Amino acid sequence: MTETPSPAYQVLARKYRPETFADLVGQDAMVRTLKNAFEADRIAQAFVMTGIRGTGKTTTARIIAKGMNCIGPDGEGKATIEPCGQCEHCVAIMEGRHVDVMEMDAASRTGVNDIREIIESVRYRAASARYKIYIIDEVHMLSNSAFNALLKTLEEPPEHVKFIFATTEIRKVPVTVLSRCQRFDLRRIEPEDMIGLLKKIATAENAQIAEDALALITRAAEGSARDATSLLDQAISHGAGETSADQVRAMLGLADRGRVLDLMDMILRGDTAGALTELGGQYAEGADPLAVLRDLAEITHWVSVVKITPDAAEDPTVSPDERARGVQMAEALPMRILTRMWQMLLKALEEVSAAPNAMMSAEMAIIRLTHVADLPTPEELIRRLQDAPPPAPNGGPGGGMSAPTQGTVQAHAPAAQSYAAPAGGGAGAPSAALARETQTALARYPTLEHVVELIRTNRDVKLLVEVENGVRLVSYQPGRIEFTPADNAPTDLAQRLGSALQRWTGNRWAVSVVSDGDMATIAEVRDAADLALRAEAEQHPLVQAVLKQFPKARIKRIETPAERAAKVETEALPEVEDEWDPFEED
Repeated sequence: MTETPSPAYQVLARKYRPETFADLVGQDAMVRTLKNAFEADRIAQAFVMTGIRGTGKTTTARIIAKGMNCIGPDGEGKATIEPCGQCEHCVAIMEGRHVDVMEMDAASRTGVNDIREIIESVRYRAASARYKIYIIDEVHMLSNSAFNALLKTLEEPPEHVKFIFATTEIRKVPVTVLSRCQRFDLRRIEPEDMIGLLKKIATAENAQIAEDALALITRAAEGSARDATSLLDQAISHGAGETSADQVRAMLGLADRGRVLDLMDMILRGDTAGALTELGGQYAEGADPLAVLRDLAEITHWVSVVKITPDAAEDPTVSPDERARGVQMAEALPMRILTRMWQMLLKALEEVSAAPNAMMSAEMAIIRLTHVADLPTPEELIRRLQDAPPPAPNGGPGGGMSAPTQGTVQAHAPAAQSYAAPAGGGAGAPSAALARETQTALARYPTLEHVVELIRTNRDVKLLVEVENGVRLVSYQPGRIEFTPADNAPTDLAQRLGSALQRWTGNRWAVSVVSDGDMATIAEVRDAADLALRAEAEQHPLVQAVLKQFPKARIKRIETPAERAAKVETEALPEVEDEWDPFEED
C-alpha cells in the first residue's frame, strides 16, 4: 500500500495571501476605486502600486490580473472585481504559471534589453486569456534607458495589453512614467485591522496566542501584513501551548514595556544608580540596549502626543496599565522636559548604533539623562534670578549680580557729588537711591583686572584676548573706561566691550577711545619678563652667530640656570639615608 505524502508546509504569509479584494485588509479606498472602474468598464491601461513593504502591492497586481481575465465557473464571465478563483485563468495566475500574465523582477532585470523583449511581444495577442498583462515588481530599479524605451508602448499600448507596476520607492519612478499610469497608494494597515487579521489566522491554525502578544507583534510589524504574519508564524512555533507576551518579547529581543516605564520614572527622578541597575537587569534578561533606548524614545513621543491630544492614549497596541501610566506622565511632565529628553535620546541612539560596545554607550546615555533631570528649566532659572535678594555692598552676604537698573546714571561720580534727598523726602529721592544702588553694584569692579576676570568668568574668549592684547589703559573708574587701542585691536572693541559689560552687570558702562595712551597692554606686561629674556638671548654672541648662519632660525624656548637646576633636582634620585653596606662590620 502506497502512503500518500503529506502536503508540504507553507508559511503563513503565503498560505493566507489574499485572493480577492474582499480579503485585502485596510485598503478600502483602492478597492472602491477599482470596483467602480470595473463596473463602468473604465479599466486603465497601466496601474502603479506603491507603499511600504508587505502592504499587498504584488498581491493586488495579481488580483487585478485575475479580475481582468476571470471567465467564471461557467466560462462565460466578464471582467469582475470579484474573481471566482475556480476558472483556469484564476488558478493559473495565483500559482504564477499563466502564459499571458508575465511577472518580471526589475531588481534583477534592469536593462533596456529586458524592456525590448516586452516591447516586441506586446504586438501579439494573448494566447488564451482576455488580456496580456505585464506585472513589473520593484519598477523603480529600472535604468533610465529602460524607462525611456517603455514610454511609447506605455502611452499607447494595444487594447489587449495591460501594465501593472509595483514599487516601494515611488519618488524614483520618472514623472513621465507616472503620468501614464493610474496610481494607488497602499496604506499602512491600522493596528485594529492588523490585530483582527492575526486573530483570524491564529484561529484558523488552531493556535493559542495572548492578546498582548498580538499587540507586540502588531507594533513590531509597523503596518506590514507580511511582517505581521511572518512574526505570528515564528511566535506560534516559539510558544508551547499558548504563546504569551513574554515569549514574544523574548523572541523579538524587546524590553518589557512596564520595565521601560519604570526606567523612565527613575530617569525623570534623577535616580542614576537605580536607572543603571534597571538597565543592567533588562540587559541580563536578553534585552538589546538599542531596543531599550528606542522604546524610551517611543514612549517619550507617545506621552508628548497624549499631552497634546488625549485621544491618542486609546491605542489598541497599548495595555490598560501602560495607558494609565502614560496618561499620568502626560499630566505631570511639562513639554520642555519631554522635548529635551526626546532630543537627547535621538543623539543617544546614534551613539549606541556606532559604539563598539552598545551597553557602555547606553549606560553613558542614561547617566546624561538622569544628570539633566533635576536641572532647572530656563523659565525657572530666570525666576530664581528675579527672586534672588539684591547684592550686599562689597560682595558681602547675599551678594550676587544686581538686577538691571532703569535709566542711565554715571556710576563713577564721587559719593560727595551724589544728589541726596532732603530729610523729609522729595522728588530727588528715587534718583539718589538709584545712583547709590548703581555705585554699589559697580564697586565690585574697582580695577581693570576685575573687569578682565568678569570676561573670563563669562567665557567670552574672543573678547578676553582682544582686551588683553588691544587695550592700552588711560583711565579707569568703575563704570567708565578710557583706553588707546593697540595696532592689532579691532575697530569695534569699545562698543562690544561696553555692551558686554552692561549685559553682565546690568548697569551702563561708558567705554571710550582716546589717542594719548602709551601704557603697555595686559599681555605686554605679562610677557615683559619673557621678552626681556629673549632680547638678552638674542644679544649673545653665540646666538647671533647661529642666526647669521641660519637666517630663518627662531628661538623656540629659553631655559634659565635656575630652571635647569630645578629640573635637575626634580629628576635626581632621592637620597637614601642609612644605606646598607654589605662590607660594613657590625
